[in-house]
Amino acid sequence: MSLRRRILAGALGLVLGSGSLMAFLGTWEGEGQNVVYADKLARGLPTVCKGITGHTSPYPVIVGDVWSPARCAEVEQLVVTQGQLALADCLTNPAITQDTFDALSSHGHNVGTPNTCASRAVGLINAGRIAEGCRALAFGADGRPVWAYVTRADGRKVFVPGLHKRRLAEMRLCLK
Repeated sequence: MSLRRRILAGALGLVLGSGSLMAFLGTWEGEGQNVVYADKLARGLPTVCKGITGHTSPYPVIVGDVWSPARCAEVEQLVVTQGQLALADCLTNPAITQDTFDALSSHGHNVGTPNTCASRAVGLINAGRIAEGCRALAFGADGRPVWAYVTRADGRKVFVPGLHKRRLAEMRLCLK
């Protein structure tokens, strides 16, 4: 049985869109962010609620629009659940905990689930090296920070301390 099916069947005890994940996302994506804004770290990508963009929302995301708390809650739950189901398709280690699943879900929510699935972190976790995989959410094999850079319009990569703090928080959650 696939990890996705085990999750849906409740066989692993993992919860989609857990309260702890939604609170964690609120810390890093913003709580009560009901006005659509141009996210500077994402090259002006219109963003609302807890990191919802036009790439994930069933509704248009237009800078300046105001979303109700109910719409935010509806779309956040939909987007997080879809992301977690896609993440489950690339996870093969049934020994992961809710905290590890939530940490990977946060990472995927921020950088895109396909990127998380292709990451060194998921490869290590799938290989049974969970602690190493958790550390790989924040650090490369060489010990340098990963997933904490943005590419400027001029092509230059710039380290963003806030992104690294999020990666460290994801790592700690994953290791719980």
